[in-house]
Amino acid sequence: MDAVETRATSRIRAALLLAALCGAAFLEGIDIAMFNIALPTIRQALDLPTAELQWIVSGYVIGYGGFMLLGGRTADVYGRRRVFLIALVVFIGVSALGGIAPNGATVIAVRVVTGIAAAFLMPAGLAIITTSVPEGPQRDRAVLIYAGLGAAGFSLGLVAGGLLTAFGWRWVFFAPVVLASIVLVLAVPLIPRDEVTARRSLDLPGAVLVTGAVVLTVTTIENAAHGTLFGSLTFGVVAVTLFAGFAARQRTAAEPLVPLRLLRPGPQTNAYLGAGCLAAGFMGFQFIVVLYLQELRGWSALTTAVALLVVAIDAILAPTLTPVLVRRFGLWRVIAAGMVFAALSFLLFIGVEQDWVYLSMLPSLLALGIAFTLAYGPLTIAATDDVEESAQGLTSGLLYTTFQFGAAIGLATTTAVQVAATAAGAGQLDSYRTALLVPLVLGVIGVAVALPRAWRTPQVCAAA
Repeated sequence: MDAVETRATSRIRAALLLAALCGAAFLEGIDIAMFNIALPTIRQALDLPTAELQWIVSGYVIGYGGFMLLGGRTADVYGRRRVFLIALVVFIGVSALGGIAPNGATVIAVRVVTGIAAAFLMPAGLAIITTSVPEGPQRDRAVLIYAGLGAAGFSLGLVAGGLLTAFGWRWVFFAPVVLASIVLVLAVPLIPRDEVTARRSLDLPGAVLVTGAVVLTVTTIENAAHGTLFGSLTFGVVAVTLFAGFAARQRTAAEPLVPLRLLRPGPQTNAYLGAGCLAAGFMGFQFIVVLYLQELRGWSALTTAVALLVVAIDAILAPTLTPVLVRRFGLWRVIAAGMVFAALSFLLFIGVEQDWVYLSMLPSLLALGIAFTLAYGPLTIAATDDVEESAQGLTSGLLYTTFQFGAAIGLATTTAVQVAATAAGAGQLDSYRTALLVPLVLGVIGVAVALPRAWRTPQVCAAA
């Protein structure tokens, strides 16, 4: 009887731990999406031009994407529990500060620091799952649930952003504080203490080089949307130089930050590219759709959020349907199907009209929800399978880096095309249509990345 009770207690504890870690993934997803839906309201409240408004999202992306590799490796070296909890506390503190921010500059600064905190939080959380659960069906199911709820956070964040903005835009800062505090209360007693200590070195020179390279690359892309050609070229040249220095460092370092074997052609590399394409298309598409509904059609933030609610279908399907499909067809066939639905979503919206009724938008939005249902979780499994435990944090960091890097590229490129179309004399609606070509192209690239793996013998996973 004692053994039975012990096993039951262990299962309950494991379920609560997964709930806490999923809460962090959901928090990260909902935090990003809420700000996208709240941008027009923040613009009006703080009198921000479009170029500066974009930096509320882009600043977060730069902090997140720039520090993700360092965050993942730090978790591997100094302990995933320690890094996770410290990052969560920082996230809570700066989010609370953002709720009382007096101007746009403060909001942007808060979002940058929040992104850095998330860069340490997310790879540590995923690595806790992949090192706590034995590889196989049990881990795959846990990862699919984790990734599914993270994707659901993106979708439900649209609705939450609309609801909270109706009460005031500052609530998009305060609400994550409440959710993060609940996660912290659960995580402190549940996350197992790490046996790993700083017996390994962190390769600080490599960390500085790659962080600077990623930050400057994203800044180059962001600057191209609204800055000068000289500034963009300058940032780009420095970024390339830092990447070259980082590659040279990784070949000579005794314990490199990113062992080059993790970047060889294979399933992991395809997963990184696929995640980048999915994020890039989604961010660019969402940005234009929100502007279309709120600034052209005059819909409120709440009405916009309700209209986009259908995208949150992945909150139901990802943890339930996706494991069954992966078991039946294999990871890459499910991923490829998700990428096809993403490209279809962007294609269906490209003919948007001034007076579209909601039913005309529905197929596109529904296809986007199905895309996240099918692609996001399996991409996470593909990126972390067959990786040694000592590199799980780093692998998670690589995955999230490409996701955020893709988001930055998609958002900046879409914005740049929309601004350029407007400058060339296109009307507001025509500029939106032109900008939507960017997500479509990215969606097609995502399909091209996934299909070669899908046509091979499928990697069948027994996650049920």
